[in-house]
Amino acid sequence: RTSPRLLCVATQQKNTGQNLEEDQNQSQNEQKVEPSSAEKMLTEEKAKLEEQLKEVTDKYKRALADAENVRQRSQKLVEEAKLYGIQSFCKDLLEVADILEKATESVPKEEIKDENPHLKSLYEGLVMTEVQIQKVFKKHGLLRLNPVGAKFDPYEHEALFHAPMEGKEPGTIALVSKIGYKLHGRTLRPALVGVVKDA
Repeated sequence: RTSPRLLCVATQQKNTGQNLEEDQNQSQNEQKVEPSSAEKMLTEEKAKLEEQLKEVTDKYKRALADAENVRQRSQKLVEEAKLYGIQSFCKDLLEVADILEKATESVPKEEIKDENPHLKSLYEGLVMTEVQIQKVFKKHGLLRLNPVGAKFDPYEHEALFHAPMEGKEPGTIALVSKIGYKLHGRTLRPALVGVVKDA
């Protein structure tokens, strides 16, 4: 038979064990409810770092987009420089082409005969030179604008005068005083024209 004294000791030990477990559970619950100041600092630091990472990533993406835009713009400028870099040189050559054209037009056709060999060979040389210069222009993307009968376009033509003309539609070009030119689709020199107006 177990003595009453031993039973009391066993009960006491059992109660003490339960109390210890309860104390531990309670302290764990308290820790969960109230995080320590170190944990708070770490959480705040983490939030700050995440915000900084977001800002840096955003700035990096914008910088990449800006660099790509600059690259594309530079490439376009280089291509345009290749196409239109000869623009001022072409403008100067247009004057030479105009002089050649006037020289060939000024020679009377009835004077170009075998009896007049010097004038005939000079005229033929001027015509060949004019044809050759037009070939060179075409090779480099420079095209003539001779818009007789076409509709007036302020981007390609410059109106010198407006005059009524019978049998011609108003707004069309009746006379070209000076031939115009386009370089790769861009008007280099507008054609100087006379435009038909309403009577």
